[in-house]
Amino acid sequence: MLTLVTGVTGKVGERFAPRLLQWGAPGDEVRVLVRDEAKGAPFAALGAQVAVGDVREEQDVRKALAGVDAVVNVAAAFRGVPDEEAWAVNRDAALGLARAALEAGVGRFVQVSTNLTYGLGRGRPLVEDDETVPGGEMWGAYPAAKAEAEQGLLELHRERGLDVRIGSLSFVYGEGDPHLADSLRWAGQWAAHQRLQLVHHADVAQGLLRLLTAPGVAGRKYNIVDDAPVTAVDLHRVNGVPLPEGMADRTDPDPWFGVCSNARLRAELGWRPLYPTLWTALDAGAL
Repeated sequence: MLTLVTGVTGKVGERFAPRLLQWGAPGDEVRVLVRDEAKGAPFAALGAQVAVGDVREEQDVRKALAGVDAVVNVAAAFRGVPDEEAWAVNRDAALGLARAALEAGVGRFVQVSTNLTYGLGRGRPLVEDDETVPGGEMWGAYPAAKAEAEQGLLELHRERGLDVRIGSLSFVYGEGDPHLADSLRWAGQWAAHQRLQLVHHADVAQGLLRLLTAPGVAGRKYNIVDDAPVTAVDLHRVNGVPLPEGMADRTDPDPWFGVCSNARLRAELGWRPLYPTLWTALDAGAL
């Protein structure tokens, strides 16, 4: 099987692609789509094929898809980019890649999405069949575009038979990723008990691999999240930062915001997190 992976220079993709190369069966190959040869060199050194181009450019995408059996679309644009770019990459490029994959006869398409697409909480852990309810402090062009991409991909599944599988990630951390430190941008303003759902890079990778290889799950979405959200207090403790004054007096406006169930991924694909909690990863030295 030849798998095309996009977004390999981002935090998730740069950790997933090497694992896919390592875990592949004999004869399996991986091709990465990067904007220039230099960015592809570390993956080429691991044995990947390198396609140079932009996921937003139709001709580049068509060339990258030649001979491909499956796609894992990790490409994303979010913090610090203009809204126009967020829509262009997260929705338009994802749907363009999927249409081109259909035309090229690609057999499988894994879309990497975010739990922010759910929007507001529902008073319980969010599940994959929940519809988007826009809102909350993290709502904006990124989750809105990702939500529309999900909808468009599922339409391509229903109308044109695209074998799409969607992996919805919570806040990703671990293996030197600075996300845990970055979380204090928001958590410093939160109530002490306000929670953030996490998932370790290692568990993202094994989740995406299961989505890629599982038979009979076309048109399904899976939350790839760990077992225990952490509080704003926990995030400050792990980062070694004192608690802000007044944190204990604040209230959480939406206690279930972003909190998701991983029951479907466990039941249908047999996924079990290597790091079920932040504390497990901390004990293992995997931060």
